Amino acid sequence: MEIIEHVKTLDREGRLMAEAAEQAGPEALVPFCPDWRVADLLRHTGSVHRWAAGMVAGSLTEPVPFPEAPELTGAPLLAWFREGHAALVRTLTEAPADVRCWTFLPTDPPSPLAFWARRQAHETTVHRMDAQGALGAAFSAPEARFAADGVDEVLTGFHARPRSRVRTSEPRVLRLRASDTGDAWTVRLSPEPAVTVRDDAGPADCEVTGGAAWLYAALWNRAPLDGASVSGDASLVKLWQETAAV
Repeated sequence: MEIIEHVKTLDREGRLMAEAAEQAGPEALVPFCPDWRVADLLRHTGSVHRWAAGMVAGSLTEPVPFPEAPELTGAPLLAWFREGHAALVRTLTEAPADVRCWTFLPTDPPSPLAFWARRQAHETTVHRMDAQGALGAAFSAPEARFAADGVDEVLTGFHARPRSRVRTSEPRVLRLRASDTGDAWTVRLSPEPAVTVRDDAGPADCEVTGGAAWLYAALWNRAPLDGASVSGDASLVKLWQETAAV
């Protein structure tokens, strides 16, 4: 996906998140984030938005801490969230294509700007799902192509990091297949961080097939991964559900 597509998605998802949060109210529980209420969700995501915008706008080449979120609630907290979200969208829209700044996943992005646009589009989409979940209803599914992009990010990026706990004592192969987009990922598990390639070559110990949006929600632990079609060794699905929290 292009940078502009990610920024447009970030813009839309942030607006939807604010709308859902406003409807749910600051004290509503967030079912996918234990011990969080909607106010915590807004503070977290609002801080992440300001942190990301600062990285790009300041051309920062080293990580800095998240900014502290104010102890606001209700309408003032929503206004603070919307202000930070709009500033991030504006920063990513106006940043030069060749801006240099720090990134934090082991994949090699086309550019730092592409990294941050993609990362914040998915960050905000997942937390929009959380805000809608706080309403006590099913969250709306992301568009399939964008969801497949997010599956790729979580597999090749987040779970390639040393901190990922998705490991097996012996080499195993997990394959994930998006039935609607035709994308497939082969995840090689071992005592080391997982190695994922975007293909469906070779045998797999377990294969999980579902729509891209379903896989997206499941890999971010917002839906049960075993709700899709599973063939082979289902213990690998259980392993994911128990160890894959980011």
